[in-house]
Amino acid sequence: MLKRIPASQVVLGMYIHKLEGAWIEHGFWKSHFLLNHAEDLQRLRDSSVQGVWIDTLKGCDLAPIAPAALKPAPVVVKPRAVLARHEMKAEVARAVKLCGVAKRAVIAMFGELRMGRAVDPANVTQLVEDISQSLLRHPHAFISLARLKTADEYTYMHSVAVCGLMIAMARQLDLAPAMIQEAGLAGLFHDVGKMAVPEAILSKPGTLTALEFASVRLHPTQGADMLRQCPHISALVLDVCLHHHKKCDGSGYPHGLVQDQISLFAQMGAVCDVYDAITSERPYKHGWGPDEAIQKMAEWKGHFDARVFQAFVRCMGIYPVGALVRLESGRIGVVIEQNPGALLTPIVKVFFSTRSRLPITQVVVNLAKQPDKIVGRETAEAWGFKHLDELWSGLARVKGSYFDQPA
Repeated sequence: MLKRIPASQVVLGMYIHKLEGAWIEHGFWKSHFLLNHAEDLQRLRDSSVQGVWIDTLKGCDLAPIAPAALKPAPVVVKPRAVLARHEMKAEVARAVKLCGVAKRAVIAMFGELRMGRAVDPANVTQLVEDISQSLLRHPHAFISLARLKTADEYTYMHSVAVCGLMIAMARQLDLAPAMIQEAGLAGLFHDVGKMAVPEAILSKPGTLTALEFASVRLHPTQGADMLRQCPHISALVLDVCLHHHKKCDGSGYPHGLVQDQISLFAQMGAVCDVYDAITSERPYKHGWGPDEAIQKMAEWKGHFDARVFQAFVRCMGIYPVGALVRLESGRIGVVIEQNPGALLTPIVKVFFSTRSRLPITQVVVNLAKQPDKIVGRETAEAWGFKHLDELWSGLARVKGSYFDQPA
């Protein structure tokens, strides 16, 4: 039977059915499991989780308590959280921790799949919900931050980033809450087939041979085969895994589907997958800037469904967070936030003058409220700017990563 107990009373041998609270509070990637490792017990006790549901039919129960020791527990009614839009800086601080938790969860989940073990999507449902809640608090903090992965983190953080992008797109398309959750799960699972591709190929710094590329092209079907062995994986999630490399003109892989034969979720997956791939650091190339990526993707004829791509642009902005822009005043700045409904007038932090070619005092300029305007895109390489992402995020890499921040 199921029983709720305080986290302080949990002991080894209990079967955890559910941990109360948000995923980010405990970091366990499984939602139900047998607690048989002392380090997991200590991690649970060190977390902020207050209540735990145990299944006494699958694990041990609490020791019986004498009737005299029983006292009615006070009922604590928590106020319903109000998800007002938070400041970008505040949500980035939360999102960096969430990215770290998500990275570890995906590593564990993919490890299970690599070993041929089935995974239950219920184990990551709370993670997807936490990412969704972050996007509600601020629509750009998490997805902008997740882009800042290193080449070594790419395999796992790519799935985390696509999860966030899929949720943002689903919300932009006004899909039902259940479908938004499915979109997030699809993003998280879309690349599981990479676990069947040799690591030497995934991390190769040079051009792939024809044989190596043929191996990579198998990952959608291999991923779908893995997911078919997992209980409760929906057809939508499976479809995104299988068809996120399909293009509307019929090219791509696998299968010869064209335009309306490709599901909406798979078309969404194609856009999100490509955007995160081309803006990320890879072993064989530097990532493009987010604004350059949007511009290039808009030029690829026959690749994406027009309606789906337009929805993506509305999510990200024509000048996404992190874009380097030149203003009419001659100043250069980095986009730090979007103005809702105003794709051409984001909020920019200016820091350099093209006229003096010298740094200037950093000032935040809201282009929706000031007469200055964007007149062009710039690249960090052309000007020799370093640590541009730290300028908008306020974060510094720890041992090369943004997602291993000290507690």
